[in-house]
Amino acid sequence: MSKRISAAALSAAPLLALTTAPAFAHVDPLAHGAMASGLLHPFSGTDHMLAMIAVGLWAAQLGGKARFAVPASFVMVMAVGFVLALTGASLPFVEPAILASVVGLGLLVALAVKLPTILGMVVVGAFALFHGYAHGAELGGADALTFGLGFVAATAMLHAIGLGLGVWASSRSAVIGRLLGALTAVGGAALMFG
Repeated sequence: MSKRISAAALSAAPLLALTTAPAFAHVDPLAHGAMASGLLHPFSGTDHMLAMIAVGLWAAQLGGKARFAVPASFVMVMAVGFVLALTGASLPFVEPAILASVVGLGLLVALAVKLPTILGMVVVGAFALFHGYAHGAELGGADALTFGLGFVAATAMLHAIGLGLGVWASSRSAVIGRLLGALTAVGGAALMFG
């Protein structure tokens, strides 16, 4: 019975995430500190959460070295995007690219697309640039280094959640992981048109 409950709870998590409205207000770094603000920043937007969990899900599907290389690529390129925003560089279409990342990563998982690890790293890296830029653009008055360390740690946690879900799903049925990907893509579409 407990296995059914835990499986149902894990399967329901993406659906519950879809019922939340995207959050554009984040934790105030002046009131709560830069580290707390950075840690909570990826969790305060459905678009960020879905994309980052999907990276872990896809990495689990790819298997082998990709389980760690693909999420690591996302984190590294996200940091580059963050620095770009801090330097005042212009990056067009940030929000549409972030929403496209949710749909795109969800579809990669739903279709169980197999790519060589290096191509998987490039794909998630392209999306990560926009996520990192958005984090930098929303820095506010926070200390950049502390805030950055916080959202990097939070992103790694979300990737680990996705990886864990992906490994769990593959041990049960490949259909579960693909369903989670489809729900992610639908969630991204809902955010785009909602």
